[in-house]
Amino acid sequence: MSARTAQLWVVDDDRTVRIVLAQALRDAGYRVGAFEGASEALAALADGERPDLVFTDVRMPGLDGLAFLDQLKEGHPDLPVVVMSAYTDVASTAGAFRGGAHEFLSKPFDLDEAVALVERALPPEEAGEPAIETTSGGDELIGDTPAMRELFRAIGRLAQAPLSVLVTGETGTGKELVARALHRESPRAKGPFLALNTAAIPAELLESELFGHEAGAFTGANKRHVGRFEQADGGSLFLDEIGDMPANLQTRLLRVLAEGEFFRVGGRELIKVDVRVIAATHQDLEAKVRDGGFRADLLHRLDVVRLRLPPLRERKADVPALAARFLAQAGDELDATAKRFDAAALERLQKHDWPGNVRELENLCWRLAVLAPGDTITPRDLAKALARDQSPGAPAWQLALASEVRARLDRGDTGLHAPLREAFDQVLLETALEHSGGHRQNAAERLGLGRNTITRKLGARPRRGKRKPAP
Repeated sequence: MSARTAQLWVVDDDRTVRIVLAQALRDAGYRVGAFEGASEALAALADGERPDLVFTDVRMPGLDGLAFLDQLKEGHPDLPVVVMSAYTDVASTAGAFRGGAHEFLSKPFDLDEAVALVERALPPEEAGEPAIETTSGGDELIGDTPAMRELFRAIGRLAQAPLSVLVTGETGTGKELVARALHRESPRAKGPFLALNTAAIPAELLESELFGHEAGAFTGANKRHVGRFEQADGGSLFLDEIGDMPANLQTRLLRVLAEGEFFRVGGRELIKVDVRVIAATHQDLEAKVRDGGFRADLLHRLDVVRLRLPPLRERKADVPALAARFLAQAGDELDATAKRFDAAALERLQKHDWPGNVRELENLCWRLAVLAPGDTITPRDLAKALARDQSPGAPAWQLALASEVRARLDRGDTGLHAPLREAFDQVLLETALEHSGGHRQNAAERLGLGRNTITRKLGARPRRGKRKPAP
């Protein structure tokens, strides 16, 4: 069969999508059948018709797209199926991949992309290569940028595998949401999901929190305590900030991952558990291994598969959808009409660098939901909200400096004091020099410094010309 004699089916209750997509595929030279619902397509299959690839919507009256996919795969396991949906969420994406979908196409989609997808999805003798990326989403974890579509594609495929996963990303990006999505879409979904931030618990209590303790194991242990591993048996345990785990506990964790067993603190009974561990960190664990702060064998156990959650500054196209979601959630919680950003405010949102990532955006939206005077949020409302910080009354420059420091700390940078102080001095001196029209003596007096200090700090840079007097 040649590439252009392949038989394609489009199954969608939306007449416009059905007609437009089918016509685009015909224009590309394919034979196309169009069906209003899954039942009609299944009837055609029963009559002996055989497509080479099927496009199907998810939400349709009667049999939905995922149930239709299950039936197609039951009788035709090698049939490529492209699942389409306007609802870009992890449940739909992961459900599609779990059911055997070849691809997930987010609506609205580009018709050229759909045609190119066919050429990649069909076997080589029929058209070409394997397919491209998927969509986005999840109850709170949403996004439609390429990086997020790739992340959701990975979640959909990893959810079924009993593998340890290491989620990396800066603070505030939503690493726990990735872990919850992996659990929710896995065979363990009916089991417990527990989360523990290892950096938030004192080292002397963390061992008991993870593994439990027997009565009398230490001062204050008046009764048996069941740890997180036992509580998560049959489900998933999310260990956030794993890079901060003390060395002695790294050894104990390694044994649990390797053997699935441990002793409670002060106990003699060997406890066996079946737990999928999903770990997360914002740190460079390879660097910690080199420095002796993290066990290499534990890293290898945790890092069977690594998922990177991009910072919000790398996916600013997702900001409007995230902001709308957070404002809608705030409206629901406050039992009020959900507010919205006007076009200028949205543009301003997308220019912000979001050092606090999605968490910063969420907090901002909640502040605006409470404090903005009208239902439409303007740039002026936004400017006031962005100027706020955990330090009430702090000047804007201090807030900007605090944001820069947080961003660098989140990236795992060290030795921050010297370069930041140097940059601060540079800005201070150059601004004063510009304000004085290039007069170093005047700039030095305004700053309370000696002229030689300015010369030394700025180096042998040329003098700027004097500012011309205003006419």
